[in-house]
Amino acid sequence: MARHEGARRAALDWVAAHENELSQWTSKIWHFGETAWREYKSAAWYVDRLRAEGFTVEAGSGGMPTAFAASFTTGAGPVIGGYAEYDGVPGNCQAADTRKRPRDGMSPQAGGHTDPHSALGIGSLGGFLAAKAAMQAHGIGGTLKFFGEPAEKVRGSKPIHAARGYYDNTDAFISFHPAYMLPLSNTARWDTHCGASFAAIYSFHCDEPENWLAAPGDSPIPQAHSAARAPGANDALVAMYTLSKMTKESMLPFSMGWSLSEAILTMGQATADNLPAGLAQIQYLCRVPEIAMAEQIFRVLDRNAEAAARAAHCRWERHWVCKSRPGLANHAMAALTWGNLVEAGPPRYGDAAVATGRTIQAELGLEPMEAPFLEACETAIDPREAEAILRRNLPPAQRNSTSDDYTEMCWHAPTVRLYVGRPMLKAPPGFRYPDWAMNALGGIPATIDPTVSCASRTIGLTVVDLLTDGQSLAAAKREFAERTGGGIGGADWIAPLCDHDPPIHFRWPEYVTTVRGEEWWIPAAPA
Repeated sequence: MARHEGARRAALDWVAAHENELSQWTSKIWHFGETAWREYKSAAWYVDRLRAEGFTVEAGSGGMPTAFAASFTTGAGPVIGGYAEYDGVPGNCQAADTRKRPRDGMSPQAGGHTDPHSALGIGSLGGFLAAKAAMQAHGIGGTLKFFGEPAEKVRGSKPIHAARGYYDNTDAFISFHPAYMLPLSNTARWDTHCGASFAAIYSFHCDEPENWLAAPGDSPIPQAHSAARAPGANDALVAMYTLSKMTKESMLPFSMGWSLSEAILTMGQATADNLPAGLAQIQYLCRVPEIAMAEQIFRVLDRNAEAAARAAHCRWERHWVCKSRPGLANHAMAALTWGNLVEAGPPRYGDAAVATGRTIQAELGLEPMEAPFLEACETAIDPREAEAILRRNLPPAQRNSTSDDYTEMCWHAPTVRLYVGRPMLKAPPGFRYPDWAMNALGGIPATIDPTVSCASRTIGLTVVDLLTDGQSLAAAKREFAERTGGGIGGADWIAPLCDHDPPIHFRWPEYVTTVRGEEWWIPAAPA
């Protein structure tokens, strides 16, 4: 079958006609600034929007309150999947401004978008709505699946959706992300996809602090101030933190690039007393090329937790947050999407965007540049060329690099990983821009809208091609079968690893409503 030029033009026309709405939607999600597992407003907005667009939506899919699974069908035809992410990062509350400041009325510790997932979600949504318009205008049969994926920063929802069957019976997936590392800007991943990621929360419980040592005989009550007490959960957590820092180099020495990060969720509850803490929790997340590496890391962490708990007279538990698989390449999908990216054209920054970039440079004491953005933001690079550059610093045996849980979709249908340029400022030699500058550029319409528009055009064209060009989809599915040793269940196929419930009940950072109004759980300091 040949490309359906009429449907392709209809998709592009839809994006052109709705750029103002896409801009407004992106800004709305960006300003919500919600974080992992607590993206209540963002998820509700998507659910309402998709229902208004004629999608059937399951809110709270997979047992996750801020996830959703939406579908739209016009009849028999291919099933194409995509998704939105909308979680931000605690401690990154930056206003859409050219100077460093939190959003109005918010603590600097509140959540904010760094990548930004606000543009990711709306860029993807725009592409799928453009394809929907083309399907309706030209009588094209098929089904669109669009998922709401919370908690990507902890690789949270996609492993759960995958394990619970939401990705089954899909013919192809499109994964989009704004560029976050070079040379992956305005291109698609070729061979080296993202790796595996495991995360878990270790909980320490000091249930009976008074029986750590025998109390003195003249003690009137077991918890007398003179009685010996267990160190408690805080000390167990500190011991765990220290042990894991100490053993980190020995977990996977000289092994293909990996990382381990931690976040303390709960530590201490009393405001003033000498009682030991009864509960403390710390999360560890690793990013590794291979599943076996992740398993080894958590064997070490389990041992550390056992040692820390014994020393502090606690018991410990491990609660899984994620187990995501490494990615799987599909050249047919990458080549198809790359061709559409070239046709759609990479982002272009207008006068307002250039002025914004120059203002930030001046704010930071730099001489404003005539062209303040990196050329890579507005230049497309062939996936094969990007792959060659990416491989320069990787060992030949390393198959995957960095991590992101879109990789879950790769094992259920042919999947492309698309990167579209986002505003990145040029730096003088030896200068590094502070994080707030990148975060702000992701929330200023003049600088982020070109990313969203380009993604919407590229994704819209690719969805239309997958629905109408049988040869392109057939080639992608043949390659998927070859790489998995026979498709789903084949000799080289990796089944979902997720064997846990959504970790939604933990003390994840979030916005709260108090007598002072809505605020971050760490309140803003008085002016």
